[in-house]
Amino acid sequence: MSPVPAPLDPALAVRRIRDLARAHGFQRCGIAGIELGEDEAHLADWLGQGLYGTMDWMARHGTLRARPAELLPGTVRVISVGMDYSHRDDTEAWATLADPGRAYVARYALGRDYHKLMRNRLQKLATQINDEVAPLGYRVFVDSAPVLERALARNAGLGWIGKHTCLIDRHGGSWFFIGEIYIDLPLPIDTPASAHCGTCTRCIDVCPTQAITAPQRLDARRCISYLTIEHDGAIPVEMRPLIGNRIYGCDDCQLVCPWNKFAKRTDEADFRARNNLDTARLDQLFAWDEAEFLRRTEGSPIRRSGHERWLRNIAVALGNAPTTAETRSALRTRAEDPSPVVREHVQWALAQHDQR
Repeated sequence: MSPVPAPLDPALAVRRIRDLARAHGFQRCGIAGIELGEDEAHLADWLGQGLYGTMDWMARHGTLRARPAELLPGTVRVISVGMDYSHRDDTEAWATLADPGRAYVARYALGRDYHKLMRNRLQKLATQINDEVAPLGYRVFVDSAPVLERALARNAGLGWIGKHTCLIDRHGGSWFFIGEIYIDLPLPIDTPASAHCGTCTRCIDVCPTQAITAPQRLDARRCISYLTIEHDGAIPVEMRPLIGNRIYGCDDCQLVCPWNKFAKRTDEADFRARNNLDTARLDQLFAWDEAEFLRRTEGSPIRRSGHERWLRNIAVALGNAPTTAETRSALRTRAEDPSPVVREHVQWALAQHDQR
């Protein structure tokens, strides 16, 4: 006769899960329930105002984001984890932004794509939980499905949603990725993180395009990260001068956040800058043909946006750069580019220099 398994000790189970999460390289781990009613209402209002731009999938999945049990039937809890990616290079980041001849790439995109790394580790974590803690049904997510991940992470105690809509950990700032494991195991849930932004509005004030229209309210249509990464086609003309030299994403709202003085430098080799993207000049990157772009961005989140957007974004930055013979020469190399989108942005950039 098979022995009857010992009943699960919920508190011991959660402690073991946290230990396993740390062993797999996650600095944060918490357990959340699946009730997201207020967040669902907030999302519906945001969608109703059309603030998602051309990201149609945000509206297409509707309420599914806020209803974990509909996405994965049987889900009763969510294990939320966080992984640091801070380079602790704020001074260098500001120096790049202050040098219009250099290209600014969002800190999260300087190294390898975090999605695959985190997904693999989450999968191993879930398998180990299943083997060592309790059998469970599960599915892992890393920005890969309609998941309201910041709300779940907040409810799991990882941090609060700041006025810039990023998650902030009072002990580690906001420079961290998050991922989830939906599970069917009714574990004890953590206390949601409380907000500690107070009266600070630095993130709102610093936004180059004033995309943060109110606390926790982001108009994606004005956001540089959206415009340079998600948006296809032409960037609105009125937005181009405001983008400066930011060619892939924007970090200004995080760079000014006082809580990031507590951010920890990552020791993940995959997150180290590749191809000198933290110091590269605009004209150097503009010279990459598609083959070189694909080679240099292999394993990088930048590849997802494609070569055309890469050139489009750099053309805008070159249009905002000082007028020099080198800048004009770099732009003219793409004046007859096969892409009408690239050509249009090059023409705009050249016109900026002609008008000075």
